[in-house]
Amino acid sequence: MKTIRFLIFASLLATAIYSAAQVPGLSEFSQATSQIKQQYFSLSDLAMVVGAISGLLGGLRVYANWQGGRHHIDRQVAGWLFSCIFLSLCGVFLRGVFGL
Repeated sequence: MKTIRFLIFASLLATAIYSAAQVPGLSEFSQATSQIKQQYFSLSDLAMVVGAISGLLGGLRVYANWQGGRHHIDRQVAGWLFSCIFLSLCGVFLRGVFGL
């Protein structure tokens, strides 16, 4: 009976020691996380610049259509509005995912 208890205790102790050992790849995961945090802000700024340029081009396109006599531009305006909202929400979502 004492032998069984000793074997159970020894196996539990070995399991605890083995599980406390460092998991392979943990340092690489930490390094990748720090690289993502460093590059996030520059990628975020790049996305905002691309969004601003496409917004300006969209505004010019809507203005040209309006001046050209095509007054049914509701779909174009809604498309550009929702794309701007989408870019803004993507930035917020990614900031939440990466914990920044």
